Amino acid sequence: MTDYTAPVRDTRFVRDEVFDYPALWQSLSGCEEATPDLIEAVVDAMATFCEEELAPLNQSGDEEGCTWTKDGVTTPSGFKEAYKAYIESGWAGLTSPEEYGGQALPPSMESILNEFAGSANWAWSMYPFLAKGARATILAHGNQDLIDAYVPKMVEGRWTGTMCLTEAHCGTDLGLLRTKAEANTDGSYSLSGSKMFISSGDHDMVENIVHIVIARLPDAPSGTKGISLFLVPKYLPGADDSLSENGVSCGSIEHKMGINGNATCVINFDGATGFLLGELNRGLNCMFTFMNTARIGTAIQGIAHGELALQNATKYARERLQMRSLSGPKNPEGPADPIIVHPDVRRMLLTIKSLTEGNRLLAHYLSSFLDITKLSEDESERQRAEDLLALLTPIAKGFMTESGFECANHGVQVFGGHGYISEWGMEQNMRDARIAMIYEGTNGIQALDLLGRKVLASKAKLLGGFVKEVSAWCEADSASSIKAERLPALTAAIAQWQSLTQEIGMKALQNPEEVGAASFDYLMYSGYVVLAYLWLRAAEVAEAKLAGGGEDKDFYTAKLETTRFYFDRILPRLQTLAATISVGADSLMTMDESRFVVGLEID
Repeated sequence: MTDYTAPVRDTRFVRDEVFDYPALWQSLSGCEEATPDLIEAVVDAMATFCEEELAPLNQSGDEEGCTWTKDGVTTPSGFKEAYKAYIESGWAGLTSPEEYGGQALPPSMESILNEFAGSANWAWSMYPFLAKGARATILAHGNQDLIDAYVPKMVEGRWTGTMCLTEAHCGTDLGLLRTKAEANTDGSYSLSGSKMFISSGDHDMVENIVHIVIARLPDAPSGTKGISLFLVPKYLPGADDSLSENGVSCGSIEHKMGINGNATCVINFDGATGFLLGELNRGLNCMFTFMNTARIGTAIQGIAHGELALQNATKYARERLQMRSLSGPKNPEGPADPIIVHPDVRRMLLTIKSLTEGNRLLAHYLSSFLDITKLSEDESERQRAEDLLALLTPIAKGFMTESGFECANHGVQVFGGHGYISEWGMEQNMRDARIAMIYEGTNGIQALDLLGRKVLASKAKLLGGFVKEVSAWCEADSASSIKAERLPALTAAIAQWQSLTQEIGMKALQNPEEVGAASFDYLMYSGYVVLAYLWLRAAEVAEAKLAGGGEDKDFYTAKLETTRFYFDRILPRLQTLAATISVGADSLMTMDESRFVVGLEID
């Protein structure tokens, strides 16, 4: 069984010391209640809830899984009780408007709750967290009647929500969807069709589930231009708080590799009553409210699995005795040395640590821009934050989930054979992590979005905005020796990033396949550079804290040591990526599909 302790100290370092959230909130409207004392109490309470209520259910939930019958889905033992504790503690409405029953804390507070709960029990955490994306979509695109009817119940936690996009035949290509919507005389719509891979699509923890569904009207244009967005509840609410059947049912649940405690459903709509969100045939645009929320949440999944791997693999490596150190015994009174003394084990542990803590920096860097876009009264600041979010969201989703899976994989390896069996929980952590690279648009789609839509289509304007931010920090006066020591590597990486961007753009003018050929490696390259910048910012702060004396010397020293490891051992991966980006599309695209498998009869 995995152990989990919420990383409260590191979270406070990132938010308060590196990014100075208290000062940020002082500059924003609506943050008057977010005092340091209140935030500290909230974070401590989050940690306690996740450690005591959710973590003990992680392995048992995986082993038991969900149960489907024609009457619906039953969640694993203890999940329903944990959800009751969740809503009683007010977590469902943490950042929601007070007028609908929420606590109105800044949006970035969700990143802390998402990580702590996700590390403790990712499968459970998806039930309430998808509801927050559904709620945000209704608030952004619903009329006031819909908002009043649905949002307060969702803020309270009595109702949850889902995102219903995918169908069996279309996957990511949503323009191929077949779910139909037909107008009713009362202004509502009748929806018919089936959606699949619907996380948290049905369960027994709440009285109602609100589905956010894309569908097409009979006279709609073909492709994505003909998609509309609808709110479709499992049960229709009545004026007297009663609920009635609505032609929504769970046809089955998937038998899958991981997150077995979460119900991944086929949801059938049989003439179900739905209500339009936004404008007709503009549904995909509206859906991005939900999808961008989900992408950032999925990015945090990479931290969650990395943190679980780091804590458990480190503990195991300190206790597991095997062989002697090559430089002489480190545990002379014992039969062997703990495996943490061996360089290869340290390579894996430091890789997990540098990527996980670096990803935490990225998550909260990103979250600071969420706060600005929602709460700043300065239009230019909001636009700056929106531009940075546009560039960094696909990087975060793609890079953080790829590196999170790498960390979970190293976690298995540190345990050796014990990592491969279920008793220790490392194989579950790896299984649970794998889906994150597929969720919310596969990482190949994220890469195309980053390179094609965000960088090249903007003529590198969005990339230039981020480079400007980094350059300003690089040029600022500093007494930091580690900044001076590592700054040349960072500035060289940024220059190469810009050069590679220009190179791809020139090649794409001759062959558009060059964008797809380079995009995934470009995304990973981007992620490593962003983390290098953030690690150096963190190291500068840690060095200043050490120079000032005081407590937590080991904590700050570890930040400097991890930064050096990242620059020495992780950042050099850029050169392989640069080489594969520059080589172009030819070796990818020249092989005829008939030659992928030769010598076998494959239709």
